[in-house]
Amino acid sequence: MKSRALRRVAFVAATASTAALVLAGCAGGGGDSSSGDSNEKVTLTVTTFGTMGFDKLYKQYEKEHPNVTIKATNIDTGDNALTDWQTKQAAGSGLPDVQAVEEGWLSKVMQVSSSFVDLRDYGADKIKDRWVPWKLKQATDKDGRIIGYGTDIGPEGLCYNSKLFAAAGLPTDRAAVAEYFGGANATWDKFFEVGKQYHDKTGKAWYDQSGFVWNSMVNQLPEGYYTSDGKLNVKDNADLKARWALLAQGAADGLSSNQTQWDWGKGKAFTDGSFATFVCPGWMLGVVKGQVEAGGGSSATGWDFADVFPGGAANWGGSFLTVPTTSQHKKQAAALAQWLTDQKSQVAAFQAAGTFPSTTAAQADPGVTGPSDLTKFFNNAPLGEILAKRAVGVVAQYKGPDDSVIQSQVFGPAVKSIDGGKANGQQAWDQAMKLLDQLVVNK
Repeated sequence: MKSRALRRVAFVAATASTAALVLAGCAGGGGDSSSGDSNEKVTLTVTTFGTMGFDKLYKQYEKEHPNVTIKATNIDTGDNALTDWQTKQAAGSGLPDVQAVEEGWLSKVMQVSSSFVDLRDYGADKIKDRWVPWKLKQATDKDGRIIGYGTDIGPEGLCYNSKLFAAAGLPTDRAAVAEYFGGANATWDKFFEVGKQYHDKTGKAWYDQSGFVWNSMVNQLPEGYYTSDGKLNVKDNADLKARWALLAQGAADGLSSNQTQWDWGKGKAFTDGSFATFVCPGWMLGVVKGQVEAGGGSSATGWDFADVFPGGAANWGGSFLTVPTTSQHKKQAAALAQWLTDQKSQVAAFQAAGTFPSTTAAQADPGVTGPSDLTKFFNNAPLGEILAKRAVGVVAQYKGPDDSVIQSQVFGPAVKSIDGGKANGQQAWDQAMKLLDQLVVNK
């Protein structure tokens, strides 16, 4: 769910070395103390991040399994959850029974995949057809071990404020908005062009900050920061440079509101007209609703969701539930992970947080395609139907071991530079390349 909800802030803690992770992985083990007796009382620890929509599901599971108590820890962002996992993985202790893993750092997990339970030992082969094929493939290591059950995927559409659009003379009906941006042929050029029109008309920013836009631009490329065979793919990447130039020009034109990622002034920026559009993978819909309400707004604030995205199909985020081998209750932990990712649970998570299911049955479930509190908030937009359309054509991009570092620590400062007017596009790109050498190439 998750590069996820209330999730990405600057990645600040020191990164544990791969060697340390491997050693910790080898040291992990801790036998399964469970006898398999369904009456044995156990406490299962779960670590998640962001807004995954599990809170009510935990209570339901405990009710259906009175022998199980769930002790859940939710970390605010995916980056902070990565730091937490790396620290505990390197130490060889402190890991939960069920660990949520974000797509953006799955490659790091795969480097030590032997320190996670092969879920085929607990029935994964029997249910592997429940997920879209590429989701299952992401969680399968080179030895064919399935180490994670997929939660959500992150197809992207465009959130927009219809009241702000109306004030600028732009269309407000979501079908008309999609058509205005080009429908299936929507481009980033058109997105920035309309943004400039909006800024010229209103004097206000078009989007909240450049970081999320950049992340979306990168994610929809066939290859992002790494090639599909695992090679670093940044410095001479013409596609990245072209998109960076567009982004930098947009910032220079005043299209960015220069908000702090995951802050937004306690939601006020979503209610006071600071910006009119917001890039929205499914899981971000719950974030928008939460921020608007935190800022004192409601469905009347005017946010809507259109079936369109610049540049075509894009996926941002998506998570997996894994069971570290250090768990003393592997069987029960695997059963919980399986239950939290089945059709009914994925439907419930979608209704709670907008996390679009990775299981095909849940994607077509009336609980996803029909009305909910979340759809009511977005002007009765058919969120599930739109996200299902936005998921067509999505191909999982290979995420290399330092993908999240490049996004947060290499391009993060560069994004702040262009948003704050401290550097032009070329200067900010050069700044990023120096950080790339320091943090990734020569680390």
